[in-house]
Amino acid sequence: MSRLDAPVTALSGVGPAIAGKLERLGVERVADLLFQLPIRYEDRTRVTPVGAAIAGTRCVIHAEILLAEVVFRGRRSLLVRVGDGTGQLTLRFFHFSNAQKNMLQRGRWIVCYGEFRHGPSGPEMVHPEFRVVSEDDTPKLSDRLTPVYPTTEGLHQARMRTLVGKALAQLDREPPAELLPPGTRVAGSQTTLAEAIRFLHAPPPDVSLDALADGTHPCQRRLALEELVAHHVSLRQLRVQVRDTQAPVLAGDRSLLDAFISRLPFEPTGAQQRVLDEILEDTADAEPMMRLVQGDVGAGKTVVAAGAALAAIGAGHQCALMAPTELLAEQHFRSFKVWFDPLGVEVAWLTGSQRAAERREALAAVADCSARMVVGTHALFQEQVQFAALGLVIIDEQHRFGVHQRLSLRDKGTADSIPHQLVMTATPIPRTLAMTAYADLDTSVIDALPPGRTPVTTVVVPEQRRDEVVQRVAAACAEGRQAYWVCPLVEDSEVLDYQAAETTAAMLREQLPANTIGLVHGRMKPRDKERAMAAFSRGDSDVLVATTVIEVGVDVPNASLMIIENAERMGLAQLHQLRGRVGRGSAASSCVLLYKAPLSRMAKERLAVLRESTDGFVIADKDLELRGPGEVLGTRQAGAMNLRIADLARDADLLPTVHATAQTVLDGDDATITRRIDALVARWIGSASRYGNV
Repeated sequence: MSRLDAPVTALSGVGPAIAGKLERLGVERVADLLFQLPIRYEDRTRVTPVGAAIAGTRCVIHAEILLAEVVFRGRRSLLVRVGDGTGQLTLRFFHFSNAQKNMLQRGRWIVCYGEFRHGPSGPEMVHPEFRVVSEDDTPKLSDRLTPVYPTTEGLHQARMRTLVGKALAQLDREPPAELLPPGTRVAGSQTTLAEAIRFLHAPPPDVSLDALADGTHPCQRRLALEELVAHHVSLRQLRVQVRDTQAPVLAGDRSLLDAFISRLPFEPTGAQQRVLDEILEDTADAEPMMRLVQGDVGAGKTVVAAGAALAAIGAGHQCALMAPTELLAEQHFRSFKVWFDPLGVEVAWLTGSQRAAERREALAAVADCSARMVVGTHALFQEQVQFAALGLVIIDEQHRFGVHQRLSLRDKGTADSIPHQLVMTATPIPRTLAMTAYADLDTSVIDALPPGRTPVTTVVVPEQRRDEVVQRVAAACAEGRQAYWVCPLVEDSEVLDYQAAETTAAMLREQLPANTIGLVHGRMKPRDKERAMAAFSRGDSDVLVATTVIEVGVDVPNASLMIIENAERMGLAQLHQLRGRVGRGSAASSCVLLYKAPLSRMAKERLAVLRESTDGFVIADKDLELRGPGEVLGTRQAGAMNLRIADLARDADLLPTVHATAQTVLDGDDATITRRIDALVARWIGSASRYGNV
């Protein structure tokens, strides 16, 4: 075993306690320290005159102590006044020892490093790093930028820098293997992996800090390319391994499916039928299906999922549908009950918040196969859930789940068979991203909306015109229509100046006394949330004030008006999903994007895209182009990949190289493929990986 592959405890000074803290950061091997890149850098390469220091920046000061005193103004603190002939500033210490106080005596010279800022009595630094020197000493400065690493409780920067330094010493003796095929290069960089690592842990002072902060320096891109290749080939390899396993053949009696389609109040679109045919063809084979279905808001993915479920049930198997939130799972449960009860198919419901008796009953129905359709949240893959004959798994809003969670439901199959898998997303994904993030899945696109759907008109309005918007809501309610009013927060916050849901609900009740105002948010008890949603669905409430819990899955055709507060702070994908809650009936529908001025250039562009387009795929491409806060693949901490250095949106231009490089890796001989993939996965994905462990 190489020194870099050794556990971190192989480094001097790393015992079980430090190793445990490092493990929380994902660092288990010596090599992991090399890929634990700095989150930012500090410039300690030069002394800044006090008079030239800029507020908000961190700098090195070399100055004489003019005054030192302990004061008691609210809390005990040590104030040290220093100057260098160009200006003066105060060093403020709230925590200090007698030794430190005695060291900081008038007339001595010190070198200190910290953030220069404006304090109550002029320029100051709070708790700077410092050392006492003589007046004539030339300060010992670094010749490289100083890295600042991610840390955890009990693991400070000094210790992290020391440990990384020891790992870099091992790197000098034994450079890490080059795992990408020869000739693979990132534009603007001819560096080896070892050179890129050394550079990023100690960049020279003339490097572009903006490029490092943005993650666009060629050395960062070199590592990002390898990380993306690692994820891509691991997913591709997973797909190959899955094809070597068996799944139940879901072919035969299609009477349930035919009865379901005949009872629908509409004719499925050509796109829905095409995608359903692709699913039925896949599941009629013993090779496990792994298919992603993309469809814009309102494209009818749930109907396709129901058809696939009935094909599985008609073949004598069970189907499980997993949704990321209880609200969305409830919506699916109600829809499937309405569709399946007349067909004699029992639908079970499983979530983490169920009452014990209700849960026991559902678990028994799943275990004895009396419940052929099971709908729930991530509670579905808990150990106590035992399926009798699981043939198909459907996962909605795939971007809310990680690969590991998605694979967990596969374990619910029988000993010699795994279920087919269908994952769905209403967040359209640009093709290049889909090819990387979902490399283990075939892709289908429902690219047409059902007839009768009216386009939603979108307007952008400053919050100063809130009264006009309230009157617009009143007019819609007077016409017998309903409205959503979406707020980012549940309660008012002193930190975030968002309009809170509870405050908005109170305001609307005061201004619209003739109307019933409902409220739903994530902190409510599930039953209270369900009652509020059911009341709105029945038309018992005119306006539903909500947080973004209604982003997906809510279907109230009579709702024709959507108001979104603080729209400038939301991503394009989320805004598009929220807008998709209206326009589901025959009435003309509108979406009002309320914003707080002034708007940044990026916010203006995002809101303009929403105003000009209702095409989710156009919006997804623009979302990627703008790199706005709305992640194209969902929230940063979720999604198909847990990336350490790369960013799929920022590094989208690397994806053609990623695909070509991955193909070169996979085209090698069997021994080379296995060795390279194992090494790439160990380096970038680590022991947390379930990729390929089917």
